[in-house]
Amino acid sequence: MAANIIVRSEPGERFTQVIEAGEHRLFADEPEPYGGSDRGPGPYELLLAALGACTSITLRMYAERKKWALLSVEVRLSHKRIHARDCEDCETKDAMLDEIRSEIHMQGNLDKAQRERLLEIAKRCPVHRTLSSEIKIRTSTTTAI
Repeated sequence: MAANIIVRSEPGERFTQVIEAGEHRLFADEPEPYGGSDRGPGPYELLLAALGACTSITLRMYAERKKWALLSVEVRLSHKRIHARDCEDCETKDAMLDEIRSEIHMQGNLDKAQRERLLEIAKRCPVHRTLSSEIKIRTSTTTAI
């Protein structure tokens, strides 16, 4: 499914952005210490939220299909920049890298094998796959008349 998202700057605001996703409307902003109005999550918070939501939904779908007793999922995420040389399992060694940490908490009557399988499935959510793959962002511009 192709997503058509529109992001517009909010008139009269320094960094506040209005996000339109279909019928949904939300805000993104920067915190006040960085010159924003703090009217919504920042861009990286939205990115992490997308990964967390996708992970949780993917686990729920899989567990329901398998008829496993997964009651709830909580995904806690963080992002930071790290030196590549400090990353033992990274191919790149001379640059800065983005590191996202994801901690998944599952409630339900699940055995060890089911929990391990769900952790494998978490890495297959579409957003995780997108963030883990090579990404091409093609940007163009238009002039308002």
